[in-house]
Amino acid sequence: MQASVLGLWEVVNNLTRIRPTKRDRYRVTIFGSARMQSEDALYAGVRQLASELTLLGCDIITGGGPGLMQAANEGSVIADPEDLTRSIGIRVALEFEQAGNPFIEEMYSHRTFFSRLHHFVLISDAFVVVPGGIGTSLEALMIWQLLQVRKLHQTPLIFVGDMWADLVSWVDRYMIQRAPALADPADLSIPQCVTDCEAAIALLKASHAQWQQRSEP
Repeated sequence: MQASVLGLWEVVNNLTRIRPTKRDRYRVTIFGSARMQSEDALYAGVRQLASELTLLGCDIITGGGPGLMQAANEGSVIADPEDLTRSIGIRVALEFEQAGNPFIEEMYSHRTFFSRLHHFVLISDAFVVVPGGIGTSLEALMIWQLLQVRKLHQTPLIFVGDMWADLVSWVDRYMIQRAPALADPADLSIPQCVTDCEAAIALLKASHAQWQQRSEP
């Protein structure tokens, strides 16, 4: 049994070495709360964020659920009446959250959080983290760690809102400003903290322009 499990992990490790093919469109993953309602101001902000990126020609990726994930997928769809980009959802099987939101055009489903998180990494060019709970925190910290150990390169990680700025401050206080330090001070500069979605749009427009330059033959 143990040999079979170890053999399976070796297959998984080999899959992680596969590099994605060159993409025609810049892809932005937006992580955020499933609990936010459509009447909340943040819902409208995330929807506008996704719409602005879609107008640039970007694909939008979310966890495929309700709340701010739906806001992002909705923003993608309403800004793309000619269906030139894709609104993507990457789901995980949960008993209390069965169906994807109605604005997903391309759906992927996973049985485990492990494979789902890896899928986000493989197909994304940038990550935006808006307010969310434990699941959003897991996603944010995973991307932060992959950038820290240089498993991801030239990949923006943008934190939107005070809660994430406070997280970075917590890391500074409890990991950096102590002896011995538990992390490198340079790690604090990996996520770009902004106050609102408008500021995130500005950063992503600049990153998208750089991506286009790198993609030119």
